[in-house]
Amino acid sequence: MMTALGSNPVVWDDQPDEQLLAEYRQGNRASFATLVSRYQRELFHFLVRFLGDRAAAEDVFQETFLQVHQSAEQFDPQRRFRPWLFTIAANKARDLLRSNARRPTSPLQASIGRGDDDSGEFIDLMQAVGELPSEPMERQELQELVQTTVMSMPDHLREILLLSYFHQFPYKQIGDILDIPLGTVKSRLHAAVAHFADRWKAVTERKAKRAGTRSH
Repeated sequence: MMTALGSNPVVWDDQPDEQLLAEYRQGNRASFATLVSRYQRELFHFLVRFLGDRAAAEDVFQETFLQVHQSAEQFDPQRRFRPWLFTIAANKARDLLRSNARRPTSPLQASIGRGDDDSGEFIDLMQAVGELPSEPMERQELQELVQTTVMSMPDHLREILLLSYFHQFPYKQIGDILDIPLGTVKSRLHAAVAHFADRWKAVTERKAKRAGTRSH
């Protein structure tokens, strides 16, 4: 598949991100449109999951690509575009949370699951903490419980969990995105998984108690 914008040259969808950005720097606007389209699902889902608000995620998504446009000339071609993009997005999302002094407010709008093909399965996280539900549970119900648990986590733990388990970034790229050393990535991710496991256990225990009460 290919896309074209106005009189700009044709852009092939299988071109590397870095090549597309280089072509945009040379004046090919279609290359930029291809980058936006390529990351529209994955980046938007990351922002919805992190912010818990679709409208805020849309705003930050637009601001992120505006920053890409403004900083294209400064992009280091030796770097990978994807972690650079997520670095910009994560910084802008954190800025928004700080400026609003608020917690994410709409956890169930930010679905965790097969919502976008570029993200990991929520079940990977469940297996990592060894906390698969003891009772059979509908997939949608499980997704909602996972989402509620993730959204209740502190920002710095939630973002590293999303980057690792739902967007499959390797440790080194997570370190680049969050501007932290590799050792901190590992220790923070370990803390995030442990925190999730504790919260998940509490959530599922409350659910089991409510189910038991209803059955009597």
